[in-house]
Amino acid sequence: MAIGEIGDNVLFSSSYAAARQAPASTNVVTVINSKTLADRIEDLLPQTQCTKCGFPACRPYAEAIAKGEADYNQCPPGGAEGVARLAALLGKPVIPLNSANGVERPRSLAVIDEQVCIGCTLCMQACPVDAIVGAPKQMHTVIAELCTGCDLCVPPCPVDCIAMPQVTGEATGWDAWSQDQANAARERHNRREARLAREREAAEARAAARRAVSSTPAIQATETGATATPIAPATNDAEAKKRAIIQAALERARQKKEELAAKGQGPQNTERVSADVQAQIDAAEARRRRLGLGADNTAGNTDTPPTKR
Repeated sequence: MAIGEIGDNVLFSSSYAAARQAPASTNVVTVINSKTLADRIEDLLPQTQCTKCGFPACRPYAEAIAKGEADYNQCPPGGAEGVARLAALLGKPVIPLNSANGVERPRSLAVIDEQVCIGCTLCMQACPVDAIVGAPKQMHTVIAELCTGCDLCVPPCPVDCIAMPQVTGEATGWDAWSQDQANAARERHNRREARLAREREAAEARAAARRAVSSTPAIQATETGATATPIAPATNDAEAKKRAIIQAALERARQKKEELAAKGQGPQNTERVSADVQAQIDAAEARRRRLGLGADNTAGNTDTPPTKR
């Protein structure tokens, strides 16, 4: 055997011995980043859901940026720092905030004048993070800790009782809004969207069930050649019980409302509602009834504010 061969064999033997002494198995950790570009962009947005970017919420805006359908300087709540964050992620230059979408400013907080509020619920329907609480024809209030300052509740208010004072002093953009607040706002927005989707599905299912029940006699008559006879639903007893429960709840609500009114704690201008305002309220209530959302809350209620003539 040549010397070179001996050397090679010694080297092989040493390597083999080292391998033999190594642990039988080594845990290998493979890190896979499953987040899409849209996910990473969304993580950098302030989640105020204000729609100032031109999209209905932060997530659609993030998806549009990822697809190249929107620029990364359209978020006023994020301000200049928000643009810089997105530019760093995308590997693009920092550019000024697009003034067409708004300006960077201190964060605002929605405040409802409860003595002017008429309880139309339009602001509650507009709030993207469920930061407003109240009931039809009862005064509403804003949970300050949950409000993102989006000001989406202001335009639909028919009596102009919502103000948006600035509450962060000179701090603007991300200096006026923390990552924890952004995360909490996104979670509330997602929960709200999921709840609305469930309510729509339930309303559609109820509508489909009503159509099926109403069409059953005609279908049976066609198949048998007999005269169509309405078929009473099998749930009459359950429906009667439900109506009784609702009526009892309405009576309790009426009594409570009278107690609040006696103390001067309810809306005080419901007797002076204009025709335009009343039309908006009636339209909102009709829409809720069509969708099956809260229709029972107003059934049998004769306390609707009269239209000004």
